[in-house]
Amino acid sequence: MSKSSPILVIRPKPGLSQTLSLGREMGLNMHGFALSEVQPVTWEIPQRDGYDALLLGSANAIRHGGANLSKLTHLPVHAVGEATAREAKEAGFEIERTGKGGLQTILDQVSAPIHYLRLVGNEYVELRPPKGVSFDPIQVYDVVPRQFSCEAANILDEAPIVLLHSGAMTRQFANECNRLGVDRSTITLAAMGPRIAEPAGVGWAAIHVSDEPNDAALLEMVRSVCI
Repeated sequence: MSKSSPILVIRPKPGLSQTLSLGREMGLNMHGFALSEVQPVTWEIPQRDGYDALLLGSANAIRHGGANLSKLTHLPVHAVGEATAREAKEAGFEIERTGKGGLQTILDQVSAPIHYLRLVGNEYVELRPPKGVSFDPIQVYDVVPRQFSCEAANILDEAPIVLLHSGAMTRQFANECNRLGVDRSTITLAAMGPRIAEPAGVGWAAIHVSDEPNDAALLEMVRSVCI
């Protein structure tokens, strides 16, 4: 691939704009089309006591959680990464722990016993809580898939590098390639983590996985490995 290879960002807004901006600062040939839209859902706080912390795997839980979040600010936050922690802090939460390798690493390192309230979307990563660690998931937002526009679909004919930020995003992109009859062998995938890459299936030009689950590491990997 040449340095002019297009890099396609398909995550929903506002993360889409943030990734595009960072990539352009790095001199990369960035393009974007949100292949999903995040929407809030109606939810109620569980009627039980005993939660020790909030477990957050996405900043979308804060962006779209609504008024009920103000009733939970007494709980410290354990966030998947810096971006999610930053959103939570700006919303008035205390950040107690910030992960660097996904939510599972937080659970593996936290001191038990601990019981979390986990704020999630309609799809979320399955976790393996160690002994003494537990959580109640509650859906606070919905990720609604979209189809490529004709203009965005044209980029798929230019041997792009596609950035993948979630497993749901990976499945939607693979489904869209099937719907459009795209030749997978011309497309390189760059995923933010191994679980995110898993739903992609086979037939792609290459699949690369970032060492750390953040945009800076993902884009640096693309610059050094993919182009």
